[in-house]
Order: sequence, then C-alpha cells, then structure tokens
Amino acid sequence: MSDTPLVAALELGGTKCVAMLASGPGAIHDEVRVPTTRPEETLAALEAVLDGWRGFAAIGIASFGPISIDRQSRDYGEITSTPKPGWASTDVARRFAARYDVPVGFHTDVVGAALGEARWGAGQGLDALAYVTVGTGIGAGLIARGQPVDGLTHAELGHIRVPRLSDDDWGGVCPYHGACVEGLASGPAIAARTGLKGEDIPADHPVWDSVVGALATLMGTLTLTGVPRRIVLGGGVLVGNSHLLPRLRAATRSTLNGYVARPELEDMDTFLVPAALGANAGPMGAVVLGQQALAERSALPFTRV
Repeated sequence: MSDTPLVAALELGGTKCVAMLASGPGAIHDEVRVPTTRPEETLAALEAVLDGWRGFAAIGIASFGPISIDRQSRDYGEITSTPKPGWASTDVARRFAARYDVPVGFHTDVVGAALGEARWGAGQGLDALAYVTVGTGIGAGLIARGQPVDGLTHAELGHIRVPRLSDDDWGGVCPYHGACVEGLASGPAIAARTGLKGEDIPADHPVWDSVVGALATLMGTLTLTGVPRRIVLGGGVLVGNSHLLPRLRAATRSTLNGYVARPELEDMDTFLVPAALGANAGPMGAVVLGQQALAERSALPFTRV
C-alpha cells in the first residue's frame, strides 16, 4: 500500500469533523478531529490541518447534507438545505479545490461510508451494497459497480414515510416530514419520545417496536430497489443497542414476505450486517472519494484558481 497515493480525507459531521491523511486502513499517517461549529471557523480549522500536511495527491470529502453533487450545477460542492444552523449554502468542495492544487472528490457521509465498507470493510468482494447509518440522523448510501448510485441528486432514504403501528400516533421529530424514518427512529427521536438515551432504555421498552418497524420498512425499500447485495449498518443507535439487529433482521424478512427470491436474502444474518470499519468507515470512504477524483482528474469541473 506504500505506493498508493496519500489522500487528505475529510469527514464532515454534524458535531465533529475528522481529517485523516491516509491511503487505506493500514496506512493512516495522521488524524485530527475538529469540532463542527460555524462554517468559517470549522473549514478554516480543517484548512490549517491540511496546510501542515505534505504529499497528498487528492482530497476526499464525505459531508453531512443535503449537498449538491451535480457537477454542472452552480451550487456543486455546497451543503444546501441542511437544517444545521448557519450551514445552508456553504461552499465546501470548490473552496478546497481553489486552495490546493489537487483533485477533490465530494459526496455525502453515508455514501463515503458505503465506499469505505465496500473497499475495505463488510462489503469486500461485492459489486453492490447499501450502507445505512442510524444515529443523530438516518441516511443510506447505495453503491453499484464500485460507484455511488446517483441521478437527480443523492438518496435521502431516511426521510421516506413509513406505515405506523396501529396504536401509534406520535408525530415524530423531523422538521420536514414529522414521522418519517428519521423522525421516528433516530437518536433524537428516541430521546424526545422517552426522555432517555437509547443505551439507557431496556430492550423490552415499547419504543423499540416503532423503531424496528420504521427501520424494517427502510431495509425493505432498499432491498426492493434491486441494488444492494448486502446492507451494512452503522450509527450509534444500532451500535449501542445490540438487541436491535436480531429484531431488525426478523422484521425485514417479514416486510419482504419472500417477494425477492434471491440467495443473498435466504440468510438475513449475512444480508444485514454491522459495519466492519466502525468509526473509520466515513474517513476511509473519503479516501476512496479522493482516489476516484484522482483517477478522474480530467473530468473535474474546476481547477485551481
């Protein structure tokens, strides 16, 4: 791996950002964490980190969103309609491209994590998978043939509306959709509904019925796209509550009800799996984004200015 070019990998999260100088999991040369505060303060702190590094051939950025990934759009490289205060319409990719004379890869944090798990983690050897994070927010990234599945924009599957349990009329916490998957099953949703953190809630608490039901609908929807050969799961809600994954596997099987007759779905223990890279899934995905940008340098829509 020593001959693989180094990438300055940036994972932009809602509470913290990770800057990593690496070419893969076994070649991490440096790692710095920066709190996510105001955009100018946060991005300037990340630039100070990169200014101190030498020898990186590309930059990869895996960011919270929504973001603009359309290279033909005026707002390409920006964080767009995010509810995070102060960050809407913040330029990210073009800013770093203008400062450093290297190609820049840019996508969502969940797509980044999907790329990392596909290359080095729980999706190795598969040409298509999905990564789902269940934490402060809920998001899903789809990968096919080693590339993100994109079209109009990136997926926002955490915001699909889901069937409700017959005795459940709680309104949810999503400011846009109320009781979407994120509004019902994210960490803030669980805390708002119970007054407790997920790890402090007993496994037999009725809130988990709603959480599992919403997440099983998301897993079924992802499966019905026909894309993933495996769904890799991460995020604090799932990691911190080990009883959820067995329940989610059973509920997903019930949701699909045998409709997708594929060998991969015969064993839910190998179809729905925990992330292998843990907290490094996002930064490693940013490494992949940088490597892909380096390989596609001539196709980039901007150069250093």
